Parts: sequence; C-alpha cells; structure tokens
Amino acid sequence: MAEMANAGFSKELDAFIDEWKNKPGNLIMILHKVQEEQGYISKEAACEVAKRTNSHLARVYGVMSFYHFFKTQRPGKNTISVCLGTACYLKGGQDIIDEAKSILGLGDDKISTDDGLFSVEPVRCIGCCGLAPVMSVNGDVYGKLTKNQIAGIIDKYRDA
Repeated sequence: MAEMANAGFSKELDAFIDEWKNKPGNLIMILHKVQEEQGYISKEAACEVAKRTNSHLARVYGVMSFYHFFKTQRPGKNTISVCLGTACYLKGGQDIIDEAKSILGLGDDKISTDDGLFSVEPVRCIGCCGLAPVMSVNGDVYGKLTKNQIAGIIDKYRDA
C-alpha cells in the first residue's frame, strides 16, 4: 500500500482497482477512474495500474495511446478545446489550434503551459457545426472564429 501513495491514489480509487483488477475490460475502466480523479494519467499512475492489474506497462500505455480520451499530461486550469470535426476542420479548425498554441508558447508535443493556467486539446465535435470553426474554454463556446479573435478570448481567462 505504501507504493499506492506514490501514485496519489485515493482510498476510493484503490478500492475501485481492487474491484476491477480481474474483470474483462478492466484497464479501460480503471484508467477512466484514474483520470477522473487526477485529471490525467501520470507515468507513476500507469505503472501502478500495470502492477495492480498484473499487466505489462506496454499494454497499459497501448490502451492509453489508442483512446484519444486519455491524457498523459496534466491539463491546465483553463481547458481550450478546439473542434476538428469535418465542418470545423474545413473552415480552419487546425489554424485555430495552431494560433492558440502559438499564443501560449506550446510546441507540438506539449498541451499545457508551464504555469498550469492553460491547456489546448483538439476534440472531434462540440456539436455546433453551424458555427464552425468552434472553440470552447471551460465549456464557454465561441463560434465563427478567426485567428485574430483567439488572443482576446485567451486574455479573458488569463485575467480571471
């Protein structure tokens, strides 16, 4: 149990893993629970899940990398989600992501700012196709965006 504390698992998560560790489909369920509790799946948490489920770490990472939902980096306080569904993609969704990452100084492999204030993630659909391209920040939706609007939107959350 001492090693459990290193991964930062709560008693509730510990009990959940014990309940699920021998069931079919256990990795997906356990990883969802870890991410729900911690906001992402750290290397330490992945190692602990592998150990507790008697799985190879490569299998755990295989599941984590196959499903886009799982995050391996701590998300920022303000989550910027940019739609890359068909309508948004065709109307410049990737340009919106690129602009947000540029403003925040994020490279291709980094999703969160060093100060932990922002993270940027692509999503498959926000459900506002008629407003494409669309971005949401902490659930607030912004549509019919241009690159020139992104800095102003980010500034609203920087000062909040």
